[in-house]
Amino acid sequence: MKGPLFYSKILLFGEYGIIKDSKGLAIPYNTYNGALKIASDLDEKAKKSNESLAKYALYLKDLQDSTPEFQLNIEKLQEDINAGMYFDSSIPQGYGVGSSGALVAAIYDKYALNKITVLENLNRDKLLQLKELFGKMESFFHGTSSGLDPLNSYLSLPILINSKTHIEPTGIPTQAVEGKGGVFLIDSEMVGETAPMVTIFMDNLKNEGFRTMMKSQFVKYTNLCIDNFLNGDLKNLLSNTKQLSKIALNHFKPMIPEKFHQIWQQGIDSNEYYLKLCGSGGGGYILGFAPDYEKAKELLKDYKLELVYRF
Repeated sequence: MKGPLFYSKILLFGEYGIIKDSKGLAIPYNTYNGALKIASDLDEKAKKSNESLAKYALYLKDLQDSTPEFQLNIEKLQEDINAGMYFDSSIPQGYGVGSSGALVAAIYDKYALNKITVLENLNRDKLLQLKELFGKMESFFHGTSSGLDPLNSYLSLPILINSKTHIEPTGIPTQAVEGKGGVFLIDSEMVGETAPMVTIFMDNLKNEGFRTMMKSQFVKYTNLCIDNFLNGDLKNLLSNTKQLSKIALNHFKPMIPEKFHQIWQQGIDSNEYYLKLCGSGGGGYILGFAPDYEKAKELLKDYKLELVYRF
């Protein structure tokens, strides 16, 4: 058995903001993917995945008992796990690119009994229903989940979050093959854990000053960046991303690995690139936007960069 491929994703804008009802924009990132497979002889990595799936199946069984609208063929899932099923994935874990999201999408795709398929008319209600189900399924991995990562992986389309109750697939401007500008990832070479970072954020929200900053600055610039990106307004996209980069350095320092504080500031001062969190932070990837990708690459030559999108 070899299941279909499910891709990683990048939340370009909206990290933490979508908790406070900002817009969000997530795009599939086809460099990494995963698929369910069955083998009788498992290597160390596959064995670990198989054991983890066995625990996950128990969680899904409990979830099904408490959520009547959620119906999976649990017997078949457990049978396949016993036969040596594992998730064969190239998606780095703890990197903010949706490794658990791709797994959730693969499980739903194969075992959901009343499946909402990608081919049918996905109206707003169906998308919200999927997002909610995926959120519950993915909570096993993070303690809490918006359901956005699995949704993105399942649909393999860019998704625009307008608000908690209004999400839609969207088109993004075609990449400029000859473009100088670029969106890129920096490998922090550290694994980030979502749950502790979200806990820090939720604690910060108890502070009135932080809540005000989220509303008046973070959400405002996140929404502007998304509008700029979707409309191809690159000049304003870069200046608004610079504002987000400053806000992150001032208010989200615990989520930025310490060794990146200096190059984060260097980008703001030089205007050669602007860094922002990719997912919850704390490690994993850091997202960068540069008016001239080659120049940014030169300034960041000590780090591993991956180009995501040219403009």
